Amino acid sequence: MNNRIGKYLVQKVTGEYYKAYIPPKLMPELKINLNHIYPNLEKATHVLAQLNSLTKSVPNPSLFIYMYVRKEALLSSQIEGTQSSFSDLILFEHQQKTDISLEDVEEVSNYVKALNHGLDRLKNGFPLSLRLLCEIHSILLSGVRGSKKQPGEFRRSQNWIGGTRPGNAIFVPPPVHDMIECLSDFEKFLHNRNISVLIKAAISHVQFETIHPFLDGNGRLGRLLITLLLCDGGMIDEPILYLSLFLKENRTVYYQLLQQVRTEGSWEVWLEFFLEGIFKSANQAITTINSINELFAEDFKKISSLGRARFSCIDTLEYLKRLPQISVPILSKDLNISAPTARVSLNHLVKLKIIEEVTNKKRDKIYVYRNYLNILEDGTTPLID
Repeated sequence: MNNRIGKYLVQKVTGEYYKAYIPPKLMPELKINLNHIYPNLEKATHVLAQLNSLTKSVPNPSLFIYMYVRKEALLSSQIEGTQSSFSDLILFEHQQKTDISLEDVEEVSNYVKALNHGLDRLKNGFPLSLRLLCEIHSILLSGVRGSKKQPGEFRRSQNWIGGTRPGNAIFVPPPVHDMIECLSDFEKFLHNRNISVLIKAAISHVQFETIHPFLDGNGRLGRLLITLLLCDGGMIDEPILYLSLFLKENRTVYYQLLQQVRTEGSWEVWLEFFLEGIFKSANQAITTINSINELFAEDFKKISSLGRARFSCIDTLEYLKRLPQISVPILSKDLNISAPTARVSLNHLVKLKIIEEVTNKKRDKIYVYRNYLNILEDGTTPLID
């Protein structure tokens, strides 16, 4: 008997038969050959350590964490079809008008809140558990699409992926009774300390997506789970990895491999893919940190050449790091400076080619820290099916 592959359970609804999938139990029953995976594991572990160390040495680590959490939230939501952009999210969080559906950007904002809630709970000693996942799920679906699909509660009915009903679905997760047993085994695996954190994260993600315990939000929560496991396991101190960019860019392969694990037990192939994603994502994050640091240093040097105006310009630049798209009234209000001072500071930054004015209007001008925003938005163009 192959313990690496689950089994199908024939079910019937409204006179139609379908097959629901019951995944295999995890360790120690699940036998995976890690011998040829170790080089990939070592590479991924090494570059994660580099990223973790680099993040501690940057001038403003809280800024990077702030932006990284939002980038991961955006990318993970885009995999599910959300059309929000990075600038939309930042504007929304600062109570500014966006150009897209409010519901789309609220979904991304909820992801940020959900991730932060999970990380705060872990830092305060709460275990990574089914209860915590339910708390996170409740925040994830609060007030958005899916808010009527039992937020924070495991499903009490059959769900499916693809198709219009279980009978023509691409994949049908376990029925409710079997799901409860699968979740119990899954929670025990989350507490297993005898396995590499990266391997655990890879296996946990597949198992969670296969169980599909909620009526909505399983994809986003399953990817959020990866970050929680890496932080809880000490691989990274803060959520500084946006793996969802790799998964978004390889979305077709990503979904194919999830299904291939279920049908063929191809765990090693999935692990290689996952570890490659960690390796590439960590390297991308390192490149992003270095690019942003270089940009900030160059722009600070430009401002230093000014006279007395440099003081208000430095304050303006610091503000632009959190809100890269601003207007005179916003800057004046938030920095508690006069509108003329705000306007002069912004005009100085325009002349220094640090920011650009994008409206070409005499009034209601909008200024954008374009070079910074370009770095942050790399890879975040919404998917078009």
